[in-house]
Amino acid sequence: MKLPKLFRLCQTFPRPVVEDIPAEVDRQLTKLNLSEKIQPGQSVAVTGGSRGIANIAVILKAVIQHLKGLGAEPFIVPAMGSHGGGTAEGQREVLRHYGITEEFCECEIRASMETVLVCQSAEGFPVHFDKHAFEADHVLVCGRIKAHTDFIGEIQSGLMKMMLIGLGKHNGAKVYHKAIMDYDFSQIVRSVANEVLDKCNILCGLGIIENGYDETAQLTAVAAEEIEEREKELLRTANSLLPKLPFDEADILIVDEIGKNISGAGMDTNIIGRKFNDHKATGDETPRVTRILVRGLTEESHGNATGIGIAEFCLTRVVEDTDREVTNINCVTSGHTTAGMVPIYYDTDKELLEAALQTIGLREPEDARIMWISHTLEIDQIVCSAAYYEQAKLSDQLEIISEPTEIRFDSAGMLPKVREFAT
Repeated sequence: MKLPKLFRLCQTFPRPVVEDIPAEVDRQLTKLNLSEKIQPGQSVAVTGGSRGIANIAVILKAVIQHLKGLGAEPFIVPAMGSHGGGTAEGQREVLRHYGITEEFCECEIRASMETVLVCQSAEGFPVHFDKHAFEADHVLVCGRIKAHTDFIGEIQSGLMKMMLIGLGKHNGAKVYHKAIMDYDFSQIVRSVANEVLDKCNILCGLGIIENGYDETAQLTAVAAEEIEEREKELLRTANSLLPKLPFDEADILIVDEIGKNISGAGMDTNIIGRKFNDHKATGDETPRVTRILVRGLTEESHGNATGIGIAEFCLTRVVEDTDREVTNINCVTSGHTTAGMVPIYYDTDKELLEAALQTIGLREPEDARIMWISHTLEIDQIVCSAAYYEQAKLSDQLEIISEPTEIRFDSAGMLPKVREFAT
């Protein structure tokens, strides 16, 4: 099979950056005058999520230091639904991989899957809340705000979602994901989050927004009573910074790694164009990708291969690195069962690519439109096939780094990672 030539290009995105994170965290929280609500000696539960948020350990440490400066006794609770295999130790391990440890953050981490039944929602299902957080005098919700991988609306992934899915632990996540299948996502988020705001001592939120380079772009502290309205504004800001792939059509998208630290869906469907259908873009959604090939699973995922079912092809090593129990728990809990399905897999990149190229229609393999990325949090550096070369030369948003060259497999039939291509 004659394969297409490949070249490297670089994309340019807007790049606001928080230069001094501890200082900005302190400045944001100071604006809320939390000393008016916190009495010396009172406990504050601070949420630690399972997403690979840039600088998250530094951010949480700065939150802890600010609270200590007010005389509070802060601690961290894992707020990640069923992630970490649905166990307390597993969730503690997820935090450790992000550098969120008791030693670094200088506070206790209280990990438990036990929840308190707060009330019944208006829709008639139980509202769960982390036991340690519920027993605290205050709860500070810290999380990234961005577009959700499955749902649309004014409220998507952010502080309100963390108040139900994250702090609801496995018990709550199971209930809420079921409810979302019967009701609108936005309705369930608002319904549960408002009960939590009313009954669970929410002190405030700290919203994190990232730029297209996976860097901290903005930190915003929000009073508890303003979270819903402010989160709408913050989501609009986050969406304005959302990066995208450089071309709207592709026969093949190669992804070096997927993982829960990359996205809740393993790979961000807002980037790959499959938000509403695992295997096809719908409506005016872009990019429109015919086949996705996955080459690896991040170590930080601890075997959770949620999202592998969005791909049509993968390497055998991805299947071997998958912890089926952990993956099944996550996919069943979320109700996104197809996300855990196993694609067609091959031992080598050569076999993988040649098989996929046979399924793209009448286009000859050497003319195939291929985009190749590290993962969906890192799409500024991309390798593309020669079919895009002339289009790339005309764009002032793209810089061509290398000229088209033959695909080179090593002696085992494997490709390097994107970062190592043509270097």
